[in-house]
Amino acid sequence: MKQYVGIDLGTTNSAICSYDGENLRLWKSPDQNDVTPSAIYMDRRGNKHVGRRAYDSAPHTPDNAAVLFKRLMGSSTPVVLKAVNVTMTPEQCSAEILKALYGYLPEEARAAEDAGTVITVPAAFNQMAKDATLQAAEMAGFGKVALMQEPVAAVMSVMRGRKADGIFVVYDLGGGTLDVAVAESIAGRVSLLAHGGIAMCGGRDFDRLLVEQVVAPWLLEHFDLPETFLHEPEYLTLSRLATWATERAKIELSAKQEAIVALQETEVRTRDTQGTEIYLEVPLRREDVDRIVGPKVQDSIEATRETIARAGYAPEDVERIVFVGGPTHYKPLRDQVTSKLGIEGSTEVNPMTAVAEGAALFAESIDWEDASRGRKTSKGTLAASGPVQVAFSYTARTPDAKARIVAKLGAGGSAGMEFQVDSVDTGWTSGRVPLKDGASIDVQLQKHGEHVFKVFAFDGTGNPIQLETSRIVMTRTAATVDAIPASHSVGVEVADRRGGRPSLVWLARAGDPLPKRGRLTFRAAESLRAGSDGALNLKLWEGEIEDPVSDNRFIGIMKLTGADFEEGVIAAEAELVCEYELSDSGAVILEVSVPSIGAAFHSGRNFYSRQEGQFDFTADTAQIVRESEVTKGRVEELAERIDDPKLDAAKNRLSSAAEVKPDRVDAEAAKQAMDDVLEAKRLISEVRKSHLKEIRQLELDGLKDSFGKFIQKFARPTELSAIENLFKTAQRAIDRTDRDFENVLDEIRGRGFEILWRQDWFVVDRFKSMAQEPGAFSDRGRHRELVQRGLAALNEDDIDRLRGVVRELNQIRISAVADDEMFDVANVLRG
Repeated sequence: MKQYVGIDLGTTNSAICSYDGENLRLWKSPDQNDVTPSAIYMDRRGNKHVGRRAYDSAPHTPDNAAVLFKRLMGSSTPVVLKAVNVTMTPEQCSAEILKALYGYLPEEARAAEDAGTVITVPAAFNQMAKDATLQAAEMAGFGKVALMQEPVAAVMSVMRGRKADGIFVVYDLGGGTLDVAVAESIAGRVSLLAHGGIAMCGGRDFDRLLVEQVVAPWLLEHFDLPETFLHEPEYLTLSRLATWATERAKIELSAKQEAIVALQETEVRTRDTQGTEIYLEVPLRREDVDRIVGPKVQDSIEATRETIARAGYAPEDVERIVFVGGPTHYKPLRDQVTSKLGIEGSTEVNPMTAVAEGAALFAESIDWEDASRGRKTSKGTLAASGPVQVAFSYTARTPDAKARIVAKLGAGGSAGMEFQVDSVDTGWTSGRVPLKDGASIDVQLQKHGEHVFKVFAFDGTGNPIQLETSRIVMTRTAATVDAIPASHSVGVEVADRRGGRPSLVWLARAGDPLPKRGRLTFRAAESLRAGSDGALNLKLWEGEIEDPVSDNRFIGIMKLTGADFEEGVIAAEAELVCEYELSDSGAVILEVSVPSIGAAFHSGRNFYSRQEGQFDFTADTAQIVRESEVTKGRVEELAERIDDPKLDAAKNRLSSAAEVKPDRVDAEAAKQAMDDVLEAKRLISEVRKSHLKEIRQLELDGLKDSFGKFIQKFARPTELSAIENLFKTAQRAIDRTDRDFENVLDEIRGRGFEILWRQDWFVVDRFKSMAQEPGAFSDRGRHRELVQRGLAALNEDDIDRLRGVVRELNQIRISAVADDEMFDVANVLRG
């Protein structure tokens, strides 16, 4: 039995569907709900609960529960259930949800050999988060698994019941993310023209804003509580219960004008600082909700408008906007989106289950025997094996109700040849038709799913012509997606020369059709001996920022280490041949071969994106604060010389990051701050493009100032003369549109580094700085080991040995922040 499974692994709710090629079925939870809350609860006796019971229990005893862990996927942030002394990873939590969902399927569906499962991920998920999702599926015991972007799944669901052609938008607002897809439908075939969204924009964010701006002020007015009680550990239960009750009231407002955020004292079970029992009875009106979540909704509208523009259209070109996701049940939100975009709204799919349904439909289109999980071919052929050269091509997959079989006649043909097509399913026959080159027969595909036909060919005397096989299968699909655009640009960090400043070689640019395969050639910037501790690092970045590379989002590193091969040396300048593939979901697969040693390395084993280099949003907040402060300094420096509204937008983004407290654990706030810092950097990049000459002058002046303050006094006369000439060359190049200016600044930075590298104090300072930032390194175990070696060298005053440690630390460093760019050097060269 063929069974294709689709799972929407959501931030707040998850769902599972199956599709047998003809019928789609939603599998309900044991309590007969379409969706299952993505929540885990463990009581003090060690009993584990998943789903609705866990979700309802979590606010009352939050230290026993895990919720919202999808937002932490791809990070090393621990999910701690303190009350039962249990620590889980985000992927372990997701595995529990997946196991619960899969358990809803009947045994024969779970055991089906032809089964394949598609799990959806937000378009905004990066490489690390996608890898974490696959690991969660492995932990759950799944066999054949593929990932699919949520916008694609939503489009598949829309297309299943949609007959009209035209351009439409899917607005998928879930508990944690916003995904927007622009699609064009023509005769049942759909092309995704563009997709976008916001990583931290969903119902959870709406609830948090309502608690902060409505519920918390009411509590502060009626009870004696600290101003920061929402973030204080002793009031964690109150905070979670307030959020839970606010969500319930918000849902009521879908049908009413006013609701009450209500909890009795017996439910809250918390006293204020004066010993008074706390309760909740907070009026919540639609107008309050609309005002408070309005800025977030406006952000979503702008993201939708930008996505439509990226597809090359204006809102008036779009026929309708289809709403998906729980928060879109709220009619005022739908009305605001449709009104401001000027696009007719539609609720033609179940917003809670559309993504799971679309995932199951997409699962049927995957070739599960293909290791890379590519899609099944839409064309098929069969041919004669004898002296007569005759072949038949046919449509193997189509959303249409009919398909065509076309004959191609070559050598050995004769007059009077005929062919015939019979339906195995219905008994229909075409009868014999003259066989000539280009002759065709149309067949009816009366239902969705597979249709089996037999093809017969006859020579001029009426005798059968032997075909390789007479049986062909044509599948009428629910919908067919022709094009899936990449949601992000992905590039490999390289340098043009040894010691040069990093730049990016793109594997894919945003909008490129997926899947995408290709080959690139790089060169080693330094030698690597078998068995040594060194490594050649292919760092992957996500984003469009060309300079500095580290302003993009780091998404992984493929390491070629000395421990990965047994003999030989990868010499400096040796060729590194990289074959890459980006799947439908945007996940990256790399294979690097080194002809000089006859070895090959695969990302499945050598990817360090998901090992110790993952970011911990509870432990690495100091690094976020530092990056926020440095980025804020960049914005303020630019704002002194340049008037651009994007700088104001960048300042606003950084305001939330400034509120993150290194001594106060709030993983969600830390992740939001990190996203805001990255968005601010993107805005700075946009400003740079618009004001290139002014910013180049700022960069040149800043480098001159740094050189004069920190480096000049250590330089030799010949070095001073050479660098002064380079400064003059840079000044002359400032108006050019090529990269000569940037190349000259790179050379100045490189020479400056060489001067400082001779100074013992500088090596010591570099080591101390790197030792204090484990979050900036791809392999934390290696970082700890090198720090210990460095401390030993420092205690023994062995600066040469310390230099070696700093070199090795630099090899595993993910990136420098903006005030440390001089020392950011790639060790893989452009081919």
